[in-house]
Amino acid sequence: MPARGPHTDGDGKPPPAAARIVAMAREQYRFVMSTDGRPYAVALDGPNIALPLRGRAGVRQRLARQFADAYPGEVASQSALADAMTVLEGIAEDTDPVPVNLRVGRDPAGAIVVDLGSADGRAVVVTGTGWKIVDRAPVLFRRSGAMAPMPEPVVDGDGLAKLHALLNMDTSAFRQLVGWLVAAWIPDIPHPALVCKGEQGTGKSKAAQMFINLVDPSPAAKRSQPRDEKAWSRQAFSSWALCLDNISTIPPWLSDTLCKAVTGDGVVDRALYTDDDVVVLTFKRVLAMTTIDAGALAGDLAERVLLLDLQLIDSTRRRSEEELDATFEAVRPAVLGALFDVLACALAVLPTVRLESMPRMADFSRVLAAVDQTQEWNTLDDYLATSANVATDAMEGDPFAMAIAALVEQAGTWQGTAGQLLEALPTPLVRPPNWPKDATRASGRVKRLAPLLRSIGITVDDTQRSRDRHRHRLLTLSRAPAEEESASAPEQASLWPEVAPIGEGRTPPEQP
Repeated sequence: MPARGPHTDGDGKPPPAAARIVAMAREQYRFVMSTDGRPYAVALDGPNIALPLRGRAGVRQRLARQFADAYPGEVASQSALADAMTVLEGIAEDTDPVPVNLRVGRDPAGAIVVDLGSADGRAVVVTGTGWKIVDRAPVLFRRSGAMAPMPEPVVDGDGLAKLHALLNMDTSAFRQLVGWLVAAWIPDIPHPALVCKGEQGTGKSKAAQMFINLVDPSPAAKRSQPRDEKAWSRQAFSSWALCLDNISTIPPWLSDTLCKAVTGDGVVDRALYTDDDVVVLTFKRVLAMTTIDAGALAGDLAERVLLLDLQLIDSTRRRSEEELDATFEAVRPAVLGALFDVLACALAVLPTVRLESMPRMADFSRVLAAVDQTQEWNTLDDYLATSANVATDAMEGDPFAMAIAALVEQAGTWQGTAGQLLEALPTPLVRPPNWPKDATRASGRVKRLAPLLRSIGITVDDTQRSRDRHRHRLLTLSRAPAEEESASAPEQASLWPEVAPIGEGRTPPEQP
């Protein structure tokens, strides 16, 4: 009888194509299931990158090509590939779910890992003692078509000054920006949405694009406003950091969605290739937006933003976009190295940082306090002062909130039901879309506006009930005791620091 070969069965015939594809796959990959219920393949001998089983970037196409190379004259059919993928998905389901990170992650020891996005899988590992580039990431990353490689950071003592030289903002705003950029690589805390505000000609869009391309480079760093939650979930799944450009109005659904993205948004979606199974996708993302008017921000979102006001660029200092892009690319490695230095210093003291009071974005505030402690800055106080101004701007953009403020200003203290509040407020001739239509919606709007109203000295109490048999819930709106006005703001520093031209900076210090 003829000998049985490695690719034949007992009758001398080769095994089915699907079986051979599965065997090829198991020789090259291990299969895992992510915590959001998606199967991935990880090369046994290669970068620590999670590859989807299907799709253009998945292992399905790679295995189809390898099958054709291994068996000349034979091409795997679509049904064979589909059967093989089903088997491999079953193998992945037999494993415990593992975290699959996008651009940033934490290793088991607590170090922050940033994926450089290069084909060789290199990454930057940052701890409280410094940062280094490693050949293989210690955590599992996935990639997407919206990602671009990040240049290798270098040590350069002028990195922050070179970044500041590209931006038309004062020292206070720039230092808040540095704190935001550093915090953007800490994956397990909420990050306030960075809002670049300014009139036309201040370079808002270009500045926001630079910020995103420092944190999470992308060929499409600026995105248009998503049409619906589905479109948003697709964008959020493919990028760690996103920029929504030229925001003029924010519909309520988008405001709620962006608030959830700051703190961790959960989206229930249909599982791939099934009709009845679902997966929960959790998106905690780094967001930037550009706008002319901060009044476009709704109340909840206004409490979760870091507002940077860009100054008008003098015509003598304005640069062409081509020149600005070339300069940014030249200084980006030095800027990244300087930001990783600041991050390492902040991580060293962050466990010991304690705040006297806990503001809304408490984790981010602790990062700012850590940066202040190590850099001898004052970003936390500046951020808290700016946040109060954002709340005021958001109030001015909400007719219902302004009507309540006017009522309390006139009455001092007002008490009544939500229905009586609607009757007491003058209805605009043209009713805004978000003006409550009934008592139930009015009560809900007042609750959502309570933090904003508190920021301008109006307290909201809804704990009391009417004394009649109906026991209606009462709203009590009153003015809080006036606080002493804050000290006058310090004189604005120069927008652009003195910095040596590219290539003529000081000699980089030696790495330890």
